[in-house]
Amino acid sequence: MLLDQFNFHYISGWTAVASWRWIANDENCGICRMPFDGCCPDCKLPGDDCPLVWGQCSHCFHIHCIVKWLNSQQVHQLCPMCRQEWKFKE
Repeated sequence: MLLDQFNFHYISGWTAVASWRWIANDENCGICRMPFDGCCPDCKLPGDDCPLVWGQCSHCFHIHCIVKWLNSQQVHQLCPMCRQEWKFKE
């Protein structure tokens, strides 16, 4: 039989290693200039909940940074990078 000519090897175990990072066009927040894989100045300690948010214009910021920026705007809430009206991407 043809199968008798082959030696088969079986995998007895497998260990997966994974890493993650935010997918953003830049590596740093355009407001605080801190890396996205770190935390914003409001969080101060790694591990605090500091998610990234995208605008419909595709710019990305720490949630705390963009909220503070938008609250500081008097009339129009504009993206700090492109000056388009800021709308959160859904």
